[in-house]
Amino acid sequence: MLKIGGIEMKNQVVLAPMAGVCNPAFRLIAKEFGTGLVCAEMVSDKAIIHGNKRTREMLFVDEREKPLSLQIFGGDRESLVEAAKVVDQETNADIIDINMGCPVPKVTKCDAGARWLLDPNKIYEMVSAVVESVSKPVTVKMRIGWDSEHIYAVENARAVERAGGQAVSVHGRTREQLYTGHANWDIIRDVKEAVSIPVIGNGDVASPEDARRMLDLTNCDGVMIGRGALGNPWMLYRTIEYLQTGKLLPDPSPEEKIRIAILHMDRLVTLKGEAVAVREMRKHLAWYLKGLKGSARIKDVIMEETKRDDMVRILEQFVSQLPAADVDEFSASAASPAAVAQ
Repeated sequence: MLKIGGIEMKNQVVLAPMAGVCNPAFRLIAKEFGTGLVCAEMVSDKAIIHGNKRTREMLFVDEREKPLSLQIFGGDRESLVEAAKVVDQETNADIIDINMGCPVPKVTKCDAGARWLLDPNKIYEMVSAVVESVSKPVTVKMRIGWDSEHIYAVENARAVERAGGQAVSVHGRTREQLYTGHANWDIIRDVKEAVSIPVIGNGDVASPEDARRMLDLTNCDGVMIGRGALGNPWMLYRTIEYLQTGKLLPDPSPEEKIRIAILHMDRLVTLKGEAVAVREMRKHLAWYLKGLKGSARIKDVIMEETKRDDMVRILEQFVSQLPAADVDEFSASAASPAAVAQ
């Protein structure tokens, strides 16, 4: 099993720290679906230090989510260390993760995120400073390189290890690629061979079979699932089952998809209030509805809704009008953790 410092996960599956997605509402569903480790969306070091109310709310961890990794980012050593101390002393997160993979310009221009990929010495300096200042395990999530001409994944991972980092997650794309092209799993394998700390592979894991192939090819210790879980938390527990038993569970029925989508929305309402939650849920519902027959016709309607009850009515009406063949009971419901997600 995957073990980071003294924290042992019950399986090898990790939910990626996706911005705008991995708040407690979705993370808890992922945990109820069996995920070994869930990662919170990244939070700015300076926002943490300045005590921004919204930022502090992002540091909330439900006990049911644990073990959980909370990710921070920044380009200044002093502020990163101070933010890490807040996470270490004032939250019940289990792991502090440092982002050195975010490719967006507003982050890299601050000498943060993927910008670190160009300088193994800075990685050592920053990670060691954080490690020396906190008691919780420190990990790093990175990409393989800045661009095709600057791929320093092995050197960067070794710098993390020398600095006292307890694990490294490696997305097999460069900053230049963003989310296009293909993830290079061979470089993830090279990183695994170069360090003794746990390595978690990330990138192009869209099915349980992909997860198995990644583990077999790279020999990595864990597999991180990001976009494959958007509107599809079943991907997480189907992967866990497949890795453990070789059994490929069926996809959920449309009714099951909508039930969990409504649960997700209701948890967001509790977390953020109806007005904010319903607006935020629109993108998630587009993901939940993906692949369902006739869903295109209601997506435009959903994008205009502002009330929870109206959203539920639209979704339930949509499912009730699907052909009977499309709403057969989920044959694996007895094995599904969805029954827990109430």
